Amino acid sequence: FSMKLKNKCKQTLFALLPLLVAQVGLAQTPQQVSIALPEVPDNLQVPAGQVVLLKTMATGVQIYQCKVKADNANQFEWTLKAPQAELFNYQGKKIGKHYGGPTWEANDSSKVVGEVKARANSPNTSAIPWLLLQAKSNNGSGIFSKVTYIQRVDTVAGLAPTQGCNQAHAGTEVRVNYSANYFYYTPENAQKHLMVLELEHYLHQ
Repeated sequence: FSMKLKNKCKQTLFALLPLLVAQVGLAQTPQQVSIALPEVPDNLQVPAGQVVLLKTMATGVQIYQCKVKADNANQFEWTLKAPQAELFNYQGKKIGKHYGGPTWEANDSSKVVGEVKARANSPNTSAIPWLLLQAKSNNGSGIFSKVTYIQRVDTVAGLAPTQGCNQAHAGTEVRVNYSANYFYYTPENAQKHLMVLELEHYLHQ
C-alpha cells in the first residue's frame, strides 16, 4: 500500500510541475535567493534574457609558461597556459573544477568551455582582470550543460611574474596562486527546465 501511495504522490507532483515552475518562479529557487548579482562595468554585463544560475568561489593557480614573444623572436614573456582551480559553492562544498579551455566541470560531469568576450581591469591592481565569457560548448546534462555566459570577478592575485622569463628559461612554467568568484548564467527558459529536472531527481530519491 505504501508503494502505491508513493507512486500516486509522484504522479500527482509530476502533473503539477509546470504549475509549480510557473507559480514559484526563478527567484524562489534556493540558489536564486542566495545569489546577489555582481557589480560589473558595462562591457561585462550579460545580455538581456539571461538569469544567474550559480555562483562559485575558485581557489587555485594560474599556470604561466615562458615563451618567445609573437612579434619579436628575440624577446620572451610569461604567457598564460591554463588555470587550475577547485570550485566551491556558498556553503564551502567543492562542486567542481576549473582547468584549461578554459573549462568548468561540475561534480555531475557536466562541462562548459568558455571564450573571452570582454575584460576589465580588476579594482585590485595586483590581481588578474575581470572577464565576461560566452559558452562555446557544453557537455552532459547537469548544472553546467545550460550555461551560456560566465563572469569572473572579485579576483585576487594571479598575475604573471614580471621577471625571470628569458631564453635560458624558455619553456619554464610557474604557478601563481589566485582566487575569484565565477557567476554562471543561462536563458530564463533553460533555468526553468533545470528546475524541473531537479524536482524530478528529488522525486526519484
